[in-house]
Amino acid sequence: MVSTDPSPVSPIGTASPVPDEIATFALADLSGSPGWRRPVIVERELLILTTRGHGDAELDFHPLPCRPGTLLRVRAGQVLRCAGRQFDATVVAWEPEALRGFGVELDTPVTWRQLAGEDEDAVITEVSQLSVDCRRHPDSLTARALLRHQLAVLLLRLALANPDRSTPRPEDETFHRFRREVEHGYPHTRRVEDYAANLRCSVRTLTRACLAVTGRSAKQVIDERVALQAGRLLAATDQPIAQIGRHLGFSEPTNFGRFFTREVGVSPGAFRAARDQPAARVVRPRPPAEPTSVNSGRFRAVGTPNGGHATRPGSPGAPTGDPGRA
Repeated sequence: MVSTDPSPVSPIGTASPVPDEIATFALADLSGSPGWRRPVIVERELLILTTRGHGDAELDFHPLPCRPGTLLRVRAGQVLRCAGRQFDATVVAWEPEALRGFGVELDTPVTWRQLAGEDEDAVITEVSQLSVDCRRHPDSLTARALLRHQLAVLLLRLALANPDRSTPRPEDETFHRFRREVEHGYPHTRRVEDYAANLRCSVRTLTRACLAVTGRSAKQVIDERVALQAGRLLAATDQPIAQIGRHLGFSEPTNFGRFFTREVGVSPGAFRAARDQPAARVVRPRPPAEPTSVNSGRFRAVGTPNGGHATRPGSPGAPTGDPGRA
């Protein structure tokens, strides 16, 4: 996958307490600065299980309420902040390669879930045992196999607890193929024609699939993904704004500024200046359009690598120019 972070920051995952392919540790160990002064970019796949207290976690700039039994699924590439230390949690982190061959669909678990009853008891047991075994066993082929199986069981249990009962539509596969192409290609092009050519279909087919699944056009899906990544880099790194724009394919800083303001509602500079404020006071990037799996009346829970998030619906931004006019 194309790297989307042009800076030498220290994202989550590279400095975790146990640099193995699977690790468990406390929520406080995720903070990139005292008191979570700013969001941090996550590089490993995470499950965060709240064990004590109440508060909000900010995931891609959107607050998610946490209390005992709350489970968060954080994808590599997202930005996370849990300011205030109002709650404690156990974190399970892993590299995707750890699950190769286990038949676990990583898009299945939703972003936010409040566990209860037997599901909560089972997940707490799985996470507790995984934590114990991470501490007890020295690194070896046998220990790695044990941890991989335990993690696979945990994720499969979560998938069974939230089955997808929707009937697949012909547009679904086209949309998911398009979304994967966007994850690879958004730093280089925002032209729907380029994605249609790669997928060997027409622009009309892509647009029809996106409208059917998300209610938004293919161009809006692309632009929203670019705006989200811009917001992540503005908030979690100190890279110059012009460099972030160039990394996302904008040849001129003014074009990037107009695009971001149109999509988000504030300029890149104003967005960065607000990053030290609580999420409730920050203007947030409009989230990428995604198919939703609703498990709460307050949130749309979305499962997608690097672009996933949980949020209320937002209105799409207008199509824009550079790079590549659609």
